[in-house]
Amino acid sequence: MPVGMIYARRLTVLAASATLSLTGVLATAPTAQAAMPTPVSAATARTYLAALTVKAEGSTSGYSRDLFPHWITQSGTCNTRETVLKRDGVNVVTDSSCASVSGSWYSEYDGATWTAASDLDIDHMVPLAEAWRSGASSWTTAQRQSFANDLTRPQLIAVTDNVNQAKGDLDPAKWLPSRTAYRCTYVRAWVQVKHYWNLSVDSAEKSALQSILNGC
Repeated sequence: MPVGMIYARRLTVLAASATLSLTGVLATAPTAQAAMPTPVSAATARTYLAALTVKAEGSTSGYSRDLFPHWITQSGTCNTRETVLKRDGVNVVTDSSCASVSGSWYSEYDGATWTAASDLDIDHMVPLAEAWRSGASSWTTAQRQSFANDLTRPQLIAVTDNVNQAKGDLDPAKWLPSRTAYRCTYVRAWVQVKHYWNLSVDSAEKSALQSILNGC
């Protein structure tokens, strides 16, 4: 067989092998799961945490959830809550007003799965009252609105309603998800949000965050 033909056949075989390898990768790749934006790595979170201002928490004097306008319209008839429910769920069906009428939601905090949107709250990773005590009391209403509806950072997540209510406005020194496998993600998200929004941490909060991040 002429050398040229042998070379051409080799190229064909190599191309076919590459195609098969790529197909194998695509076939075995995990299906992307709907979720909040992935937080920074533990190493980056440690760097961010070291840069945060450490100070005693301020007062809740003057605080009101109304000072953090939410849920605002995101697109069409969909507000922030409805947008997060659709993002975080599986096979979510919405009606003409964007309300979720069916679907399935996995709550990362406690490992529960729900099929009714009414069983879910949209948690602010860094609670509004916590933000107020950490610097947001001096923000404009526009800044507080942006914070309360932040879909770009890992600040909003759909979770079991009573778990969110148990968390309240507590920081990681006082409350962490019962599902320990999620705690690294949780504190990475917490630190990223506080860093982006230039919020302070108190000493107990910083110690708790450092402790978990060191084990991530």
